[in-house]
Amino acid sequence: MDRIRIGGGRPLNGQIAISGAKNATLPLMIASLLSAETLSLTNVPNLADVNTLSRILGNHGVDVTIAGKRAGESPDHGRTLRLSAAEIVDTTAPYELVSRMRASFWVLGPLLGRCHEARVSLPGGCAIGTRPVDLFLDGCRALGARVELDGGYVVASAKGGLKGADYVFPKVSVGATHTLMMAATLARGRTRLINAACEPEVSDVAACLNKMGAQISGIDTPELVIDGVERLHGTSHGVLPDRIETGTYAMAVAATGGDVYLTGTRADLLESVIEVIKSTGTQVEATNDGLRVSRNGAGLKPVTVSTAPYPEFPTDMQAQLMALMTLAEGDSQITETIFENRFMHVQELARLGADISLDGETATVHGGPSLNGAEVMATDLRASVSLVIAGLAASGETIINRVYHLDRGFERLEQKLAACGADIERLTS
Repeated sequence: MDRIRIGGGRPLNGQIAISGAKNATLPLMIASLLSAETLSLTNVPNLADVNTLSRILGNHGVDVTIAGKRAGESPDHGRTLRLSAAEIVDTTAPYELVSRMRASFWVLGPLLGRCHEARVSLPGGCAIGTRPVDLFLDGCRALGARVELDGGYVVASAKGGLKGADYVFPKVSVGATHTLMMAATLARGRTRLINAACEPEVSDVAACLNKMGAQISGIDTPELVIDGVERLHGTSHGVLPDRIETGTYAMAVAATGGDVYLTGTRADLLESVIEVIKSTGTQVEATNDGLRVSRNGAGLKPVTVSTAPYPEFPTDMQAQLMALMTLAEGDSQITETIFENRFMHVQELARLGADISLDGETATVHGGPSLNGAEVMATDLRASVSLVIAGLAASGETIINRVYHLDRGFERLEQKLAACGADIERLTS
């Protein structure tokens, strides 16, 4: 099993190209199920989750092809995927496939919308909380589907098709918003999704669906209005930049010092993260093509932050911020309100010398002058990259085990950091 070795203590200087957003790419790929015509996606990151979902969609009859490299292109350009679901040959998403990645459960919406039936295994994925599927099922029932649980599968049908309706999410859910929004595009009549997620990735998917002929209004607001249409057609769509990758590399610069230009990204996608990074004493400057992040050696200031749905501070940046705050001059408080089991990285950061105490959903990080390299183990995607940040700032050598988590969400991480002066390499078994 691959590991990553990091020799810490080096500042980062240079340029990092930001990849397309994983959290938009996956639902965009699933949206291909809604049309018999080809959906072409550009700026697609080369990630394990993307490759896994390609195989899952193939089980339903989707042909997924990767466009060849063009003259003058580099790996930073991202890939182009063409997805063609001319015929849905199987409306069952089996356990052995869905258990590999939670987002694959979202095929429930498009399959119900287009085929009026679906049999989808209950999901697996990262062990960072229970993340129940009640909102998905209640929303499908609101749209007229009959939904039952049978032997670990969700079995749903809508004879004659789905019907538009109002559905109020009892809590904000990105996955359920994606699923019900896609399903409602082919429902008869008008659907209103109230208290919907407002994340940029949801808006990106909505924009793509509108290009395909959907009629979605209220984009970027907590009330999405979808007027159903008979069919959707193909289109071409560029995936928006990954705001989590952007914030992660910005925090790596804040942790190590240096000066890095993050290209191909947008400041408006992560304003809350930028404000927190600035409050630590790190400089962040928005440009026409990205962000410039720098810290000249001044000490880091502690922060108090709570995770919350967009536009507030994202749960997907919590672990990275915690790693950064281990270096601050004073105590920081980080409260996790989204997932109840997302502090598994605390014990691994402690192996590097971090002093962190937990009280329910709040972690108090007692900042210190330095971390020391050690052997650690990644527990999930975001936790794994928090260990990379800590390792980059620590003195000595850090070895990170189970880095397959990183491959799910960060494209060419070692190469991007090494190009900026980091002493980092992948060790293959």
